[in-house]
Amino acid sequence: MSATIKFGTSGWRAIVADEFTLANIRRAVAGIAAYVKSQPGSRRVLVGRDPRFLGESFVGETARVLAAAGVTPIVIPEPAPTPAISYAVRTLKTSGAINFTASHNPPEYNGIKFSTPDGAPALPEVTQQIEEAILDDDAAMAEIPKAEPPAEGFETADVKPAYLKRLAELVDLKAIAKSRNKIVYDPFWGAGRGYSSEVLREAGVTVETVHDYRDVLFGGHAPEPDDHLLQTAKEKMKEIGASFAIATDGDADRFGIVDGDGTFMQPNYIIALLFDYLVETRGWRNGVAKSVATTNLINALAERHKVQLYETPVGFKYIGELINDDKIAIGGEESAGLTIRGHVPEKDGIIAGLLVAEMVAVRGASLGAQLQALFGKVGSYYPVRENFRLTPEVKSRFTEKLKTDPKELGGRKVVQVVRTDGLKLVLDDGSWVCYRLSGTESVVRAYTEARDQREMEALRRAAEHFVLN
Repeated sequence: MSATIKFGTSGWRAIVADEFTLANIRRAVAGIAAYVKSQPGSRRVLVGRDPRFLGESFVGETARVLAAAGVTPIVIPEPAPTPAISYAVRTLKTSGAINFTASHNPPEYNGIKFSTPDGAPALPEVTQQIEEAILDDDAAMAEIPKAEPPAEGFETADVKPAYLKRLAELVDLKAIAKSRNKIVYDPFWGAGRGYSSEVLREAGVTVETVHDYRDVLFGGHAPEPDDHLLQTAKEKMKEIGASFAIATDGDADRFGIVDGDGTFMQPNYIIALLFDYLVETRGWRNGVAKSVATTNLINALAERHKVQLYETPVGFKYIGELINDDKIAIGGEESAGLTIRGHVPEKDGIIAGLLVAEMVAVRGASLGAQLQALFGKVGSYYPVRENFRLTPEVKSRFTEKLKTDPKELGGRKVVQVVRTDGLKLVLDDGSWVCYRLSGTESVVRAYTEARDQREMEALRRAAEHFVLN
């Protein structure tokens, strides 16, 4: 029985050898080829991957299916970061890219992300056309043609040099080197290996790396640069006296940052700090974008800097549109996705880390000190995200709850109901809760933010009670 292939916020993902099989990969790629052929353009598609198990085989199979369908594959031989592939789509002027990655998901997963000719993640209207073109008839699926590679092999592309050159144009590497700050970089065994560390070392910065080799099991856990998985980086920081550590996930589109004292810095805060810094140093005032689940600290800064705020559904493709239209200086999501003006319309964990390095160098203060200074300007914000697993009965009841407009939460008045994505309840003191049901699991994600740490605990309890009772 063939799997139903659906492209979510970051493409199609599934467990290898369960639904993520060669047969289903051929179906997905044939659907993408049909879409590419229906559009104007070169009919040349980049094919890349992160370092996951069997990635090389999947790339080769994809190239053969594309070639047989009349689409020219351009193979990226080595694992490459998602943002580097995005940049290559734009510089090589291809019809898009097929990228085998499951990003920060556990090692048993893999996935296909399709980028359009602008280098952005495919929007829903595109993925819907691809899904409609994917075959689900067994006889037709068996006849998906595959071409043999030419004698000299398929065309290849090294996406690294041009991408690193672009990073050097966007980030003040001289300022980082001048500061003499020592930095630890953790690529989490992923596609970011040899990118952040190389560009910094070439600029004369002292960088030490951890987990800087291929491991298709990612140390036995998800390649996610979150606090509980950054202990090795923290130990290396102490060892060399580093000012901070930067990390990227499996395909280097997400970031993790550790301050000099070992404190993990929430992505919410990093996005806000960089927004403030870019306005200060670049003079960019054309706008800022954040997902509906991202901190309102950004709202307060947008008001302070008198720039347009764009609040989008969750999914970086919506922020990518605003980057392409040059409507924003920076866009970010609380799940550690970020990009800036003049760069790719895609999450880029590598440039996020480099910009943090620049910001610490130029401002000469720790990230914690910079955050407290920011709170002094616009007030404090304390965001938290939690996942709640739901039984079928609780999920059914909660799904019905999401259709209502609650008047109060935990005894507090709800002054605004926002349905940009999921259900967001804004309370009378500006604190809020946002609920989003997972599309793949019986899980609801609850995002909460209060203006006071003590109030946060009460709000978290109220948010959980609303879900489970």
